[in-house]
Amino acid sequence: MRILITGGAGFIGSHVADVLIERGHRVTIIDDLSSGSPENVNRRAKFYKFDIGNRKRLEKVFEKAEPEAVFHFAAQINVRASVENPSADALTNILGSLSLIELAAKYQVKKLVFSSTGGAMFNDLAPRPTPESIPAAPLSPYGISKLSIEHYLRFFHTIHGLPYVVLRYANVYGPRQNAHGEAGVVAIFLNRMLEQTAPIINGDGMQTRDYVYVGDIAQANVLALDSEVTEGVFHIGTGIETSVNDIFRMLNWQFGKVFEETHGPAKSGETMASALTARLAKEKLHWEPKVALAEGLVATATWFKARSREA
Repeated sequence: MRILITGGAGFIGSHVADVLIERGHRVTIIDDLSSGSPENVNRRAKFYKFDIGNRKRLEKVFEKAEPEAVFHFAAQINVRASVENPSADALTNILGSLSLIELAAKYQVKKLVFSSTGGAMFNDLAPRPTPESIPAAPLSPYGISKLSIEHYLRFFHTIHGLPYVVLRYANVYGPRQNAHGEAGVVAIFLNRMLEQTAPIINGDGMQTRDYVYVGDIAQANVLALDSEVTEGVFHIGTGIETSVNDIFRMLNWQFGKVFEETHGPAKSGETMASALTARLAKEKLHWEPKVALAEGLVATATWFKARSREA
């Protein structure tokens, strides 16, 4: 199958590209490398470097690649940046995405798989683990933009017949995660530990998240493509809450427990607890997480250590 991946040089998108290429698909990648890395681009993929907001170049890629399926990962991913500049966030996450969706409909793509967010879609009042039936209540422009695209996809499916699957991720971690900017706590902690610096835990460290390994996320995307589902929103998580303190202790163990547990000020407005139930994904996509947190953290720490030695 001919597949187009936006953001395919990024953390999650590159893992999905690798799996699809190994399965024999012809993959075309678009990425402006604002947060992705050329090192992540699979050599067997056709790569174009530009912003998806460039409608003319985007359509030329559609004309040349003739994609039968589209995976959309490209996004402005910094939540704090979205709060500081909602217009810039909307320019990429809403208008850029909308151009992509319009072209997917125009060129009769058989399925569009959209990477949304679970963590930024709900507040602390939502039941946990949170099912898809709970109304979304994003508190940041980033979350609002993701929800907006979910609504646009529903519109394009209803009016133009565009098949789509939305995957709302919990907190994704794993190899290739960027430790800078709006990164996950696992990558941030590992980066500081490799610099021989104790990580700073925000507040009391009792805030919890649902950590899901990037390999399981890649598998969810492949199953979304292979499934007969033509419309729907699915939560992709483990349903298990783990505190930041526990993440620190598990990673510290990888370094011989040499770091002191160090706490800093709490982050204002931070969600204190988050977890997603993936029952619907198991039922409809036949997906469930395979990699336990302890196993995934070992694999992630091993990758970060190897990369540090190569630098």
